[in-house]
Amino acid sequence: MMDTIDLRSDTVTWPTDEMRQAIARAPVGDDIYGEDPTVNRLQAEAAEMLGKEAALLVSSGNQGNLIAVLTHCPRGTEVILGDKAHIFRYEAGGISAFGGVHPHTIPLEADGTMPLDAIRQAIREDDEHFPRTRLICLENTQGTMGGIPLTKAYTDDVAAIARENGLALHIDGARIFNAATALGISAADLIEQADSMTFCLSKGLCAPVGSILVGDKAFIKEAHRIRKALGGGMRQAGIIAAAGLISLRKMTKRLHKDHERARFIADSLRDVDDLHIKSVHTNFVFFELSPSAKLTPAELIHEAEAQYNVKLSLYPGYTHTFRIVTHYWITQSCAQIAAEVIRELLS
Repeated sequence: MMDTIDLRSDTVTWPTDEMRQAIARAPVGDDIYGEDPTVNRLQAEAAEMLGKEAALLVSSGNQGNLIAVLTHCPRGTEVILGDKAHIFRYEAGGISAFGGVHPHTIPLEADGTMPLDAIRQAIREDDEHFPRTRLICLENTQGTMGGIPLTKAYTDDVAAIARENGLALHIDGARIFNAATALGISAADLIEQADSMTFCLSKGLCAPVGSILVGDKAFIKEAHRIRKALGGGMRQAGIIAAAGLISLRKMTKRLHKDHERARFIADSLRDVDDLHIKSVHTNFVFFELSPSAKLTPAELIHEAEAQYNVKLSLYPGYTHTFRIVTHYWITQSCAQIAAEVIRELLS
């Protein structure tokens, strides 16, 4: 068990005992030479599970998204994405810094989508004054808006716009399996029309490190070169991939429990004075703490950890908005304790 009730993110998860044992026993080789059997198995299983031709192990979701954009977009071209997309807000401007790719942002709707007409209007006409549009990016689940799952119908509609205009569609699917679980469909069906997708092994899937980028063989071959250029090549990476295999085979099948516990926490806090539940989707709970609350946000964070070993945090960039994220190590008992702690501290 983890030694705290850590609700700051699903990135804080420790690997399971089974993962630790798999890491210790993993067959390894030199992945730069394509000779690590555990990495090769993980990539093959990921590609099959997501319905794509090939996959590539990368160090992080950030790196996976960066590789995808740089693979799709030559320097000086443009990507269309939401104004609250993780790629735009929380990845250090990497697509511009390292790829010279221009972001064209569209305000997101409350449901985490970009309006289809707004996407169409954002596509540049062929004019020497404009950057050339090359890519549309979606994020599923949409994290900044509350962990909202985007439907297959919407994803397919965006993919159709991309195809009609000779563009590619990339999905930042860091939590794609949470989206698929919430929607009751397979992740492969959900991303069927996308050209590429990145998903994280180290968020709700409990692995200690790593993400996977999927696409067709030609795309992954070029992505492999971009990964090398970014310093992302790894040698005996089977010790990472071994945990990732357990993530794929087992952790993807239990995410409904995290969703149930997020809803339990949200429901338990709805009647707390000076606390407003803004949203609960998948494994995310967003709540707003009123300026008139008994404790300031900083005091609530400090007291929850100091007195009860419960870790909370504000959502980055916000002064009174908290994000609670449930994960493998947040059992029903942990969820109940966390809710009781917040209620007691604010009563």
